[in-house]
Amino acid sequence: MGEHNVAEFDQEKSQVFMKAVLDDLRALAFMLERGLVESGVGRIGAEQEMFLVDHDLRPSPISQKVLQHANELRLTTEIARFNLEANLTPLLLTGDCFSQMHSELNELVSLTRASAKTLNSDVLLAGILPTLQKSDLTLDNLTPVARYHELDRGVIRLRGGPLSIHIKGLDELQITHDNIMMESCNTSFQIHFQTNPAEFAAHYNMAQAITAPVLAVAVNSPLLFGNRLWQETRVALFQHSTDARSRPQLARSHPTRVSFGENWLEHSVVALFHEQISRFRPIMITQPDEDPFQVLARGEIPKLAALLMHNSTVWRWNRACYGVLNGVAHLRIENRALPSGPTTIDEIANTAFFAGLMLALPQEYGDISKRMSFDDAKSNFFRAARHGLDAQFHWLDGQPVSAPSLVLDQLLPLARQGLEQAGVETVAIHKYLGIIEERAHNRQTGARWTLKSLAGMDQSVPKEVRLRQLTATMLASQKKGHPVHTWPEIKKSESMGWEQGYRTVGQFMSTDLFTVQPTDLLDLAASVMDWRHIRHVPVENEEGKLVGLITHRNLLRLVSAGNHEKSINVMTVREVMVPNPVTVPPSTPTLEAIKIMREQRIGCLLVVDSGQLVGIVTSYDFLDASAQLFQQHLAAVSEPVKTLVLKQTG
Repeated sequence: MGEHNVAEFDQEKSQVFMKAVLDDLRALAFMLERGLVESGVGRIGAEQEMFLVDHDLRPSPISQKVLQHANELRLTTEIARFNLEANLTPLLLTGDCFSQMHSELNELVSLTRASAKTLNSDVLLAGILPTLQKSDLTLDNLTPVARYHELDRGVIRLRGGPLSIHIKGLDELQITHDNIMMESCNTSFQIHFQTNPAEFAAHYNMAQAITAPVLAVAVNSPLLFGNRLWQETRVALFQHSTDARSRPQLARSHPTRVSFGENWLEHSVVALFHEQISRFRPIMITQPDEDPFQVLARGEIPKLAALLMHNSTVWRWNRACYGVLNGVAHLRIENRALPSGPTTIDEIANTAFFAGLMLALPQEYGDISKRMSFDDAKSNFFRAARHGLDAQFHWLDGQPVSAPSLVLDQLLPLARQGLEQAGVETVAIHKYLGIIEERAHNRQTGARWTLKSLAGMDQSVPKEVRLRQLTATMLASQKKGHPVHTWPEIKKSESMGWEQGYRTVGQFMSTDLFTVQPTDLLDLAASVMDWRHIRHVPVENEEGKLVGLITHRNLLRLVSAGNHEKSINVMTVREVMVPNPVTVPPSTPTLEAIKIMREQRIGCLLVVDSGQLVGIVTSYDFLDASAQLFQQHLAAVSEPVKTLVLKQTG
């Protein structure tokens, strides 16, 4: 996740850093003028982000131990201790480059998986891990590297308070969070495309235009905390999770650091850096260790470390990158919009599709800014993120077209043409673009498979159990290596072991809660209990803090006593509620929860996380769990008996 060599932030150091950024930018302009940046060479590269999961398929915060065991320089940390990143070797964009990339990617994922296995964990490729919970997103799980702590402090400092996240899809998510760990929910597969300096603006604009259709056929992140949001929820979440805008900046619609941009790029890459430096103050700084012009005077190529540091905290969906490979400077376009997974072969297929379009469309379409409005390109991008292959785009000259039609009828033939002209081996073109074709034809992306599988499961099973089963099936299919368009949906009849889904109360608690406030009429609480067929109603104050509990037993005692001074119809919740009810965190083991309820002689436990009510477990939930256990146990016992009877009667 960018440069790691950071310094502690203060005003004097910040001024020194900004001078270094400006010096680096002047040096880059000088190098471009003198032809000191590589031209005529096309390369492709990528970064693979991944989740580490434990035996329950929950986040496993072991990244540094995995890195130590793997001892591989191509692997590095990410923002959370349950994330890792693999950096693939840049390859010339020709011949068997995609086969090589696929082989190296499988090697690195297998190496990481083998190291994680020594710690009873595994690796999952997913845009967002379905089993993630908000309780996982504390600073305890922030990777203990200076860059990430400084990034957290910097974003919150510039923001002036907690981050606000509001995403609407089929469900709706609205939360606040006091650190940047929401970003750790996202993992991506970032494609790096090297381009010529003279053609950078044209290629950058083309990357902007094609990101929508490429994303539409690659979406893989429809869930966050069990909520069905966008087909690629990462796009919305990333924008919110690093939104460092202050209230005055929000009031005047200042652009976010995570953005698609506001206009087509008209000039060179330097103009893009000009805009970023003008709009965004430093979040992190590094102390310059070289004067770029002195380095150039020695006949060497400068690293431009200060410019790279500033650039690493502006997260455009297509980001300009400067780098030095084997002593030669180059420019790349980093596409950051695509999710991790569902499989490595799907990711390489996405990469081949993107690269083929980048090679073919500048010749086929010419200047894209003359054929498509920037507003259409930007709107297409967000439509793709929201709707995936159900998106409707405005393509060349504003013509409307559906995402599948655009991909199948127009773009795939051009992508094949671009790869053929670059000398990419024919077998690889057919293999990887064939996957894109089948995915678009079957209309089964990772996101579509996830949502259809979730809907196909037994809805009486607690959501956390279903999410775990979804994740388990995802991991098993991923290990087989078959592309996602071939994955069968999970059916209602498929179920996972009881013991895996009911270990902690957080796995099966009810989260669809009905609450009342202390000043509400008791009649309202009683009516809610009657209407919803429930026996317990939590009581929250106006700030959303849990302050009590109304139970069915409370109401029965009140009625049976018969000596209340005023009518139940005018009594308030405060007069009857149980103050300070028994609470437990989501991580409470099921057996411990049962013990607490028996000892306290209570019919429910309220589940609280970080001071907020997040769920409830009742005696009926344990009855359902017991029924699941009996059903599976008796089925397992009866099967051998049935077999024996058949043998004896046969």
